[in-house]
Amino acid sequence: MLSPDQLYALRNLPLAAKQVAEGFLHGQHLSRRRGVGMEFSQYRPYQPGDDLRRLDWRLAARSDRYYIRESEVDTSLTVHLLLDATASMNHRDDNGLSKLDYGRLLLAALAYLAVNQGDAVALTILRPDGLQHLPPRADPRQLTRIFHTLENATATGRFPAAAELAPLTARRQRALTICVSDLYEEDGEIDTLLTRLRTTSGEVLLLHLLARNELDFTYRGAVTFEDLETGRTLQLNADQQRRAWQEHLQSWLREAATQARRRGFEYAQLNTAEPLDRALREFLKRR
Repeated sequence: MLSPDQLYALRNLPLAAKQVAEGFLHGQHLSRRRGVGMEFSQYRPYQPGDDLRRLDWRLAARSDRYYIRESEVDTSLTVHLLLDATASMNHRDDNGLSKLDYGRLLLAALAYLAVNQGDAVALTILRPDGLQHLPPRADPRQLTRIFHTLENATATGRFPAAAELAPLTARRQRALTICVSDLYEEDGEIDTLLTRLRTTSGEVLLLHLLARNELDFTYRGAVTFEDLETGRTLQLNADQQRRAWQEHLQSWLREAATQARRRGFEYAQLNTAEPLDRALREFLKRR
């Protein structure tokens, strides 16, 4: 699989999404159950009480035996994709890829995978100036809408206010919610939103994005850090503070994972320098 920066270098989100997702399809990867459907699966002998409409009369005429057609029907799902588009998602890794760039690739690939499995897919961009929302649809044209919206998404400002988020949780609709975020927040606003979505919609998968230069603290010498959402700055010597930084980061990550699971979310930490396959595996496990 191509690395995230190689995928981004294609400058073609639909092509990148297809490259990523088709490596996982291997056919249709559809969730199946036996029932009355359009696709034939197998025969089984007739038993008293079976629906005679499913009896294969042609086979009975040829063999003088009575068989019931069993079929496979596809179980569809509503998938709601959420993208955190606050300013902290502009953070760039050493490979030049921002968290927003990685989030675009990731959600495009998930949308491609879901639509090709017959799922209805919705997309919401979480921005401070209001939500950008595409309602769930299962038709292939939804992919074009999603790709266009993701390509034009920009990261700015802070997380939307509670009043802006209210429409997302106002109506109960069963769905698998997949949220892509770096979890940088001031007062638990992301946690609050996902908790409400867990109550109103069902399962929540939280994909936590971190850059490799954050995880490994690859900086050297005197460094000035700027909070992309508040503008506050911090000066430190990276070589002297590396161990303390990493210990603090790991403590925060453990707490973030524990908190997410305590709230009933599925949680996965993703490194923006690594391939997107882990996120797709997490989706397929729940799909």
